[in-house]
Amino acid sequence: MFLQALRRELSYPRTSIQLCLLGIVAGVCAASLIIVFRLSFEYIQLLLLGGVAEYDNIDPLYLAFLPAAAILCVLVIAKLTGFKHYRMGIPFVIHRIKTRYGHMPIRTTINQFFGGVFSLAGGFVVGKEGPTVHLAAAGSHFLGQYFRLPFNSLRILTGCGIAAGIAAAFNTPFAAVIFVMEVVLRQYRVHIFVPVMLSAACGSILTRLVFGNENELTFLSFQNLEPILLLYLVFFGFCSGLLAALFNKQLMLVMTTFRRVNMVMRLLLAATITGAVAYFMPQALGAEFIAIEKLFLSEPSLTFLLSLFVLKFILATTAIGLGVPGGIIGAVMIIGMLAGVILLQPLLLLGTESTVTPTFALLGLAGMLAAVLHAPMAALSAVMELSASSQVILPAIIVIVVAYVTSKQLCNNRSIFIQQLDFQQLPYTTSSIRDVLQETGVMAIMQTEMKHFVDAPKKALYQYLQTHPHDIVLQEKVFELDRQYFIVSLDVSLQEDTLPLTIHEMEGLSDQSTMAEVYETLHKQRQGAVYIYQELDYDAHVYEHGKPKVIGVITWNMLHTYLLRQQH
Repeated sequence: MFLQALRRELSYPRTSIQLCLLGIVAGVCAASLIIVFRLSFEYIQLLLLGGVAEYDNIDPLYLAFLPAAAILCVLVIAKLTGFKHYRMGIPFVIHRIKTRYGHMPIRTTINQFFGGVFSLAGGFVVGKEGPTVHLAAAGSHFLGQYFRLPFNSLRILTGCGIAAGIAAAFNTPFAAVIFVMEVVLRQYRVHIFVPVMLSAACGSILTRLVFGNENELTFLSFQNLEPILLLYLVFFGFCSGLLAALFNKQLMLVMTTFRRVNMVMRLLLAATITGAVAYFMPQALGAEFIAIEKLFLSEPSLTFLLSLFVLKFILATTAIGLGVPGGIIGAVMIIGMLAGVILLQPLLLLGTESTVTPTFALLGLAGMLAAVLHAPMAALSAVMELSASSQVILPAIIVIVVAYVTSKQLCNNRSIFIQQLDFQQLPYTTSSIRDVLQETGVMAIMQTEMKHFVDAPKKALYQYLQTHPHDIVLQEKVFELDRQYFIVSLDVSLQEDTLPLTIHEMEGLSDQSTMAEVYETLHKQRQGAVYIYQELDYDAHVYEHGKPKVIGVITWNMLHTYLLRQQH
C-alpha cells in the first residue's frame, strides 16, 4: 500500500516531499556510479602513465600504441554486448528522455561505462561528461523502474541523476542544474527544478568527500579587466562564434564522410590518427584539465600554443566523429581555453599583463560552450561557478552573446547535439499536447469509483444506469483464455426498439503511463475510455488467467476536461 500511495503522489506534476526525497536518492545513486567511473579511468592512467594526464613523461613509442590498445578493449566489450547496442552519449540520452521517459538499455550502459573508461584512459581527446550523462541517467532510471514509478516521475528522476552526475564529475552543482534544464530536458518547471537542485547538491557533496572541495578548473581565476578591454571582447566573442561553427561543421563532416565505414574500421582509424600525433606531440593527447593547468604554468610560446590548438581540434573532431566513446563538452572546453589564450596574444604585445591569461582562457571556454551547444545560460553559469566571482558576469555575457549570435545567425550553426540527433535519425521533439500530457501520470486523473459487472445482460446494465446515470459502469466479459472490458453509458440518440446503451471496448494502460498515452489511445475516436491496471508485484492482486488488477478508468470526457484545465 505504501508503494501505491507513493506512485499516486508522484503522478501529479507538483513539488512534493516524496519527489524531493527520491531526487536525493537518485542523486546519491548516480553520483556514486560516476565516482566509480572517474576513479576507474584515473586508476588505469596511474598504472600506465604514473599519474593522470602524464603523457609527456612516457616513451613516445609507447604512447603511439596506447590509443590502439584502448580501442581493442572497447571493441571486445562491444562484441560481448552486441554492436547494435553501441549508441550512447548525450544525444542518445536526449532522444530517450523525449521518447522513452529516460529508459536506457542495459547493454548500451555497459558499453558506455567500459568504453568511456578505456577511451579516457587511452588518451583520446574526448570529455568525460558524455559517459557521465549516460551512466547517471541509466542509474537513476533503473532505480525508478525497479519500484515501477510513474513514467512522468521517471523523466524527472533521470534529470536528477544527470545533474548529480555532472556535479560529481566537475564539482559544479549550479551549472549542472542549468545544463539539465537547458540542454537535456529543455524545459523549466518548478516541480522539476527543485528535485534536480537537491540531486545536484548530493552529487557535489559526494564528489567533495572523495576528491576534495576544489574543482579541476580552480586555476581559471578571474581578474578584473580594464573597461577598454570590454570592446576587445566583442571581437573575442566573434572569433569564438566562428570557431564553434567550424568545430561543429568539421565534426559533422567527419561523421558524414565515414558513415558507411564499418564501426571497427572507424575506431581503428581514430586510434591510428591519435597514436601518430601522440608520437610527435604527447601534450596533444587527452582532454584532462590538469594538463592545461600545467601548460599555463610553463608559459608556452605562441607557436607551441597554435600547434597544440590545431592538433587538439583535429583529434577531438576525429575521435568524436569516428565514434570513440566520450563526450564533446570536455574537448570543447579545452579547445575554448586554448583559443582564449591565443586571442589574448595581440593584447600582450600591446602591454597587457600576462596575469589575465586565466581570465581569457575562462572567457574562451564560455564562448565555445555557448556557441557549440547553443546553451548560453549553461555556459554563463559554468564560468560563474568555476571562477567563484560575480565580476565575470559582464565580460562573460558579452563574449557569450556575441559568440552565440555569430554562430547561429552568421554561420547558420545549430546545437551539435541536435545535428547529431538529425544525423542518427533519432526523434527528439514531440507535439505540444504530448509535452503537456507527459507531465501527469494516469493515477492522478483516473476515476477509481466504478460499478463493475461481469457478463451482465444489457437489461441489468440499463436498469442500473437509469438510477445511477452519472456512475462509471464497467462491463467485464470472460472468455476461455482471455477477458475484455467495456465502458457502458446511456445512449441519448433515442433509437427505437433498442436499449439506449452505448458500449465501447476499452484498451488497458499500465499505472505507470501518463496522460499522453491516454490521448494517443482515445484521440482518434474522441469517445470511449481506457482502463488502468496495476501490474504484478508484491503490492498487487492478480485476477485469474494472469490478468492484472483494474484500479481505475479514464474517459474521453475526463481527458478533455483535463486538457481544458491545462490551457487555462
